[in-house]
Amino acid sequence: MRPLRSIILGSAVAFAAFQATAQVPAGYPASYAETIAAAKKEGKVVVYSTTDTASANPLIKDFEVLYPGISVEYNDMNSTEIYNRFISERAANAGSADVLWSSSMDLQIKLANDGGAMTYASPEIAHLPKWAVWKNEAFGTTYEPIAFVYNKRLLAGDEIPQSHADLLRLMTQKMDKFKGKVTTYDIEKSGVGFMLITQDSKYNPAFWDFVKALGAVGPRFQSSSGTMMERISSGENLLGFNIFASYAVLRAKKDPSIGIVLPKDYTLVMSRVMFASKTAKNPNAAKLWVDYILSKRGQTIVASQAELGSIRPDVEGEMTEAGLAKTLGDRAKPIPVSDELLGYLDQTKRLEFIKRWQQVIKAGR
Repeated sequence: MRPLRSIILGSAVAFAAFQATAQVPAGYPASYAETIAAAKKEGKVVVYSTTDTASANPLIKDFEVLYPGISVEYNDMNSTEIYNRFISERAANAGSADVLWSSSMDLQIKLANDGGAMTYASPEIAHLPKWAVWKNEAFGTTYEPIAFVYNKRLLAGDEIPQSHADLLRLMTQKMDKFKGKVTTYDIEKSGVGFMLITQDSKYNPAFWDFVKALGAVGPRFQSSSGTMMERISSGENLLGFNIFASYAVLRAKKDPSIGIVLPKDYTLVMSRVMFASKTAKNPNAAKLWVDYILSKRGQTIVASQAELGSIRPDVEGEMTEAGLAKTLGDRAKPIPVSDELLGYLDQTKRLEFIKRWQQVIKAGR
């Protein structure tokens, strides 16, 4: 007869194993139970993110319900701050993020390319578009069109641009009305703004004419889309471009002054890039967080509650890749999670672009 203590211990171990196994998502390998058990021992996951805490909260709460005992230490900051903080902490061999999640796709790929990302073949990869996966290290997580935003009280009819060519026409033909009234990112201060404008240069055949016309109306450059929308709402500015539609939709629900256009010539689509750190202090919890955000459960919350736009084609709804495909069709231009993003991060190439941008803006004045 086995001693009572051995029976109790054996039952406890078996129950713990059962708990872990019971939480393995459908379709995952049985060995994932070991990752869950190890993550519970770690007890937390540290996330550095550009996604507003308010938008991320539904995801954080659901993750902690799904994996009780694992807390999410969420740090909300801008893209440049995430980049600089991570590289300085790595250089000092200090504690840093387990997971980085940023809208600055190019800076994320640079960090991963420089050896900062864990190689991890997430079980969710098969459910993602091929353009959203980089070397099993970095993953696109959202599907967010880039929009024109305008003041509905102050613009109407043909004063509302429907394409980049329309916007060029307005800045050229109605210069007096739009003088000092057009806003966009300050590309010298915003990593996201720089990435988006270089993508514009790729798709807009009249790009430098567009920049010259922008210079002529005296643009108002900002570091955040929130500031841009506040000034559009107040009427200080009439319209802005290269603004995240996800943020604009949230704002428009509470603010009747905000109008949104997804450009009809081409609509850039941005995807927040996530990777687990190669030097993560909580590597198993990091894997759980990455997998959760990419999962159908997580992506449903991304679309329906965080309202950032789901990247998975099997998630239904207006703010999803599938739903937006019906609206955008071929004009959707997703920015691929690829080495291509590294091009303008070459310091010489970046400075050349900014120098020409400054010269053309100045020439337009």
